[in-house]
Amino acid sequence: MQFKQYPSYKDSGVEWLGDVPEHWQVKPNKYVFKIQKRIAGTLGFNVLSITQKGLKIKDIESNAGQMAQDYSKYQIVNVGDFAMNHMDLLTGWIDIAKVTGVTSPDYRVFEVRNEKINKEYFLHLFQLGYRDKILFAFGQGAAQMGRWRLQSEAFNTLKMPFPSVEEQQKIVSFLDTETTRIDNLIAKQEKLIDLLEEQRKSIISHAVTKGLAPNAPMKDSGVEWLGDVPSNWMTPSSKHLLEIPITDGPHETPNFVDDGVPFISAEAISKGKIDFDKKRGYITPELNAIYSKKYSPKIEDIYMVKSGATTGKVAMVETTDEFNIWSPLAVFRCNKNKVLPKFLLAVFNSSHFYDALVLNWSYGTQQNIGMGVLSNIEIPCPPLKEQAEIIQYLDSQNIKFNKLIGAQSQLIEKLKEYRSSIISHAVTGKIDVREFC
Repeated sequence: MQFKQYPSYKDSGVEWLGDVPEHWQVKPNKYVFKIQKRIAGTLGFNVLSITQKGLKIKDIESNAGQMAQDYSKYQIVNVGDFAMNHMDLLTGWIDIAKVTGVTSPDYRVFEVRNEKINKEYFLHLFQLGYRDKILFAFGQGAAQMGRWRLQSEAFNTLKMPFPSVEEQQKIVSFLDTETTRIDNLIAKQEKLIDLLEEQRKSIISHAVTKGLAPNAPMKDSGVEWLGDVPSNWMTPSSKHLLEIPITDGPHETPNFVDDGVPFISAEAISKGKIDFDKKRGYITPELNAIYSKKYSPKIEDIYMVKSGATTGKVAMVETTDEFNIWSPLAVFRCNKNKVLPKFLLAVFNSSHFYDALVLNWSYGTQQNIGMGVLSNIEIPCPPLKEQAEIIQYLDSQNIKFNKLIGAQSQLIEKLKEYRSSIISHAVTGKIDVREFC
């Protein structure tokens, strides 16, 4: 789709904004918005949390996330108010309230003054300010600690483009149509990725439970989730395949420091890998030495999340760099005379195994699976030579699927970039979309 520019432009006088259409105004926020601070003083309101996915009602009964001591000290957010996390210009966000509620007194709530505007137009602008780090340039604080805030004076004097309300409406209508179209394209690509992942899991599940030989003689495994397995396979409990008993990290919260030994937990198990960017923090070498008396990571150890929303997710240690783990991770260290680590990892990644795992979950405030269950769950175990052949086959399949999924992921990223670009160009007047509405 080709877009033309406006017939004439003028210098906005604002560095981040550049030229704007000749007939547009540029105004400081203080002439359009009014910061509010209405303390609730009582309970009974919806508690609203500002997230990257918008303003959400917080489930305070689940005890998930950070909880306040007294929600009566929170500030009121009315329907139609803007609420922004101005305390964190790196990862914060802004949204318009669709329900009345309360939110943290540390957030900024503001409303429209008497002037008529299209709120969705300005929401696009403010979200652009977060996404493109425009607001960051007006902040102050300690960015390396995630505390880079937009002070009230900086907010009030921040200049924004101001087309007529009729033109604001046309821009919003265009963006509603165009972003919906792009979002639908993204959803289709994401669905295709899901189908590819399902197909990958199906191939893994068949390989690690039935083998590669289509005409191999079979026998009843005696294990409900496994069914028939090749007649030369064994089905021992996992504890009989390991070099050491299943263990985990310390059952205490460590004191984190600015630098030291990386310390990871469940959130670091991401997309089948250990993502050290998602570490909890650093611990001192001295504390690591204490924790290492119980467990010290070793290459080819397998970690399984045993509590929380990602219970059952697994990854293998692929580094010799020093780090340590917390208690939500269970450790499997293979006896390589009995089972190859990559084969056991493939079993854990199979849909059949995951389904069996789910049946053994217990529930408190969150789902979890006990070490005893993990130690006693049966594992399909072919001879080592056959394990190696299955690993080689699955490696070749993974290359194929990774290539297909990678291509779809790149397309999704390009669509997301295009979506952001369209919004940016439309709300700042770099393209004229009036004829599309």
